[in-house]
Amino acid sequence: MAHVESLIRNVSWQGRDCDLLIGQGRICDVAEAGTISAEGVEIVDGQGLLLLPSLIDAHVHLREPGQEYKEDIASGLSAAAAGGFGQVMAMANTRPVNDCAAVTRYILQQGHAAFPQGPWVRPVGALTVGLSGKELAPAGELALAGCVALSNDGLPMENTELFRRAMEYAADFGLKVIDHCEDPLLGRGGVMNEGEVSSRLGLKGIPTVSEAMQVARDILLASYLQLPVHLAHISCRQSVELIARAKEQGIPVTAETCPHYLMWDESRVHGYDTNVRVNPPLRTRDDVLAMRQAVRQGVIDILVTDHAPHAAHEKEVTFAEAPNGISGLDTALSLTFELVRGGELDWADIPRLWCWKSAEIFALSSNALRPGDPADFVLFDPDQAWVVTPEVMLSKGKNTPCLDKEVPGRVMAHFLGGRRVFSRQAGTLGSAF
Repeated sequence: MAHVESLIRNVSWQGRDCDLLIGQGRICDVAEAGTISAEGVEIVDGQGLLLLPSLIDAHVHLREPGQEYKEDIASGLSAAAAGGFGQVMAMANTRPVNDCAAVTRYILQQGHAAFPQGPWVRPVGALTVGLSGKELAPAGELALAGCVALSNDGLPMENTELFRRAMEYAADFGLKVIDHCEDPLLGRGGVMNEGEVSSRLGLKGIPTVSEAMQVARDILLASYLQLPVHLAHISCRQSVELIARAKEQGIPVTAETCPHYLMWDESRVHGYDTNVRVNPPLRTRDDVLAMRQAVRQGVIDILVTDHAPHAAHEKEVTFAEAPNGISGLDTALSLTFELVRGGELDWADIPRLWCWKSAEIFALSSNALRPGDPADFVLFDPDQAWVVTPEVMLSKGKNTPCLDKEVPGRVMAHFLGGRRVFSRQAGTLGSAF
């Protein structure tokens, strides 16, 4: 047996009370509470907190290099640690764009300098040079430098021939392509969902068919090429119906959505709150219900935050002028728990949606909290509600619809390799366990 260093007693995992034995950064044993005996180790009372594997967020924007006033890698990883995320996949829309090995290495170096024991940043390389959609970025160079996927991020690929070549090129290096599904012309200039609400508010809308058309295109390409494609932040019924049929036919497509598409609908735009401006936009109540069903049934494979921090002054403008994006790392697990508490999801869905399936899709490490697995885990208190204020958020971006509102459940501690990278009680990051 590995050298035993610590014993965490009285935590809840998969509906049973357990003790967790940790040694050399790995889990030595998980057993019924009170059945593990160990001498000469530090013993921690888990106080009945819920045990979860450390989470993965497969879609974040960390802004560094180039826009550190919005977020930098250190502040983004701090928010990740507090939110329960041990790995975050950082999109390529930095300045300069992450379309070459030098930028990829810089991102990794900054992440290691800030948190050498994790959380870890997993760079997503640009699909095209400068995200311009005109010339393929060097996939092999990006893969070798440490990118775990490729994406043109929020700039949809209008050129279908180039997108086909990108899928083939990425596959040569074992990388998945993540696509932002939006017809670049049909929704141009839109700032919210197209429909009755946008008409009443006098705002230009983005129709659901704008997303669904690109979803259909990507599915057809994946079928024709027999190559995988991952569809980013799906938001509407039309899209999930297409994805469901594709999966029934065995087409290699996976998809993600965000908590905000499961929580809120277009009615939140009343009052012109710029913190609810996102792309794709919040859709109708019917779309929200369809998205929830798709997540429960596995049509949507994973949840992501699409963490998009902005400076306060950037959101303090008219709705039409505001940038898209919600800062999500601090609140994602609480919002997911709200869905669990409301009966929309089960507890078992959380590790599936926020860890295991993401690891499978993008070939990342994860654990099932079994002996021999890395001691990467979160302790979560479902009974502790908290008010989301700028002061308690660790991300520089305070742009969330949750601002000054109470949300249920809170991460109390986060361990990576058996080390405590976040503790609510201690209030410090990076302290050794």
